[in-house]
Amino acid sequence: MKRLLVILLVCFCSVGVAQNIDQHMYSGNKHYAKGNYKEAAAEYQQAYAAKKSREAQYNLGNALYQQKNYEKASKQFEEAAKNSKDRSIQSFSNHNIGNAYSEQKKWDDAINYYKQSLKVNPNSADTKYNLAYAQAMKKKDDQQKKDDKKDDKKQDQKDKQDQQKPDDKKDDKKDEKGQKDPQKPEEKEGDKPKPMPSKLTKEQADQLLNALNQEEKKLRDKKDKVSGQPVKLDKDW
Repeated sequence: MKRLLVILLVCFCSVGVAQNIDQHMYSGNKHYAKGNYKEAAAEYQQAYAAKKSREAQYNLGNALYQQKNYEKASKQFEEAAKNSKDRSIQSFSNHNIGNAYSEQKKWDDAINYYKQSLKVNPNSADTKYNLAYAQAMKKKDDQQKKDDKKDDKKQDQKDKQDQQKPDDKKDDKKDEKGQKDPQKPEEKEGDKPKPMPSKLTKEQADQLLNALNQEEKKLRDKKDKVSGQPVKLDKDW
């Protein structure tokens, strides 16, 4: 009788624990569907604490992932995949770890876990797509790194060439500061253009002056004739 009583008590306890786990899982799923991921994570945590349920652990990983807590989410997925005999949980967990690494742009790790997922479920179209995407992004990043190295190398070569021309740089700096430039005539502040000095001799200057006087006289005589004024004649006696 005692033995039977113990068995009954164990049975009742087992049913109570199962109901408790189901309640937390149900509540967690309800919060998750509404987007209340923090509350969902708390419910899944209690379900897992009551019994080491890999389903609860997997769901906890999803709730943490939705909160962008990728590191903790990956740990939950990894434990669920390692300790569960359910191939679906193994496949989904590795797939989601790949997603967590993709979010962090850690393409090598993402590719590795997508491949692990495909080993369990080779027919998953979603995992194949995500794997191809991660591989393409890794290729793009690798090419970008190569291009950046080429640009850095070109810049280094340019810097070395510039360093080999120290005199040119000094001359440029002098020009910028207004210092003497050997290619330009020296100018002082306040200087004004000066007339070119005359190269005429005294005799040439007298001749030029006389010619100008004659021209001036002709113009004056012409003006007098046009205006009708009488012209004074010199006496010839």
